[in-house]
Amino acid sequence: MSDIKSLFATRLYQTSLTKLGQAIDSSELENSCLAIAEDDEAGQAWCEENDFPGYTSYASLTDLDWRFPIFKEVIQALNQHVAAFAQDLEFDLGDKRLALDSLWINILPFGGVHTAHIHPHSVISGTTYVAMPKGTSAIKFEDPRLAMMMAAPTRTKTAREELQSFIYAKPQVGDVLLWESWLRHEVPINMADEDRISVSFNYSWS
Repeated sequence: MSDIKSLFATRLYQTSLTKLGQAIDSSELENSCLAIAEDDEAGQAWCEENDFPGYTSYASLTDLDWRFPIFKEVIQALNQHVAAFAQDLEFDLGDKRLALDSLWINILPFGGVHTAHIHPHSVISGTTYVAMPKGTSAIKFEDPRLAMMMAAPTRTKTAREELQSFIYAKPQVGDVLLWESWLRHEVPINMADEDRISVSFNYSWS
């Protein structure tokens, strides 16, 4: 029998945000996101100038944990999950550590998309999900080898998950997803009438 094994694994971490710590009030988190979006005139202006669908605080706010205490609870939970994921990845961090670099709100309305991208200058990126109405978009991950496959045939529809070119993860409200920041991902068009709300973040090695 031939010896066939998988090499160079791409890891995706998914669990409940509160699994490793205290409970977080999902309604309070959602209301906080909506209140910030309503008051953040600079963020609204940036979204309009850049044809960004819906709202993001990425370009305007860096102090969410100061504005609403519940974000402090979110960050405390994220720190635990990122530590667990780093251990799974078997990172040798030396005398440095993985620290939160940025945290921002995303509100994606009907018809909105977040096109494919990576997160440069970060080690681990992720999202925790605040509102996922029925019919809303999953998050789509792209095989990092895709650009180098050149003349390779496409995979069958029933190919094993680790061989597929794209993976769609459909998280639930309260879930957190983590991945290495070089992994290309996107949010396809939101077909739900209600807003899709999430909080994304990056961790750097410092």
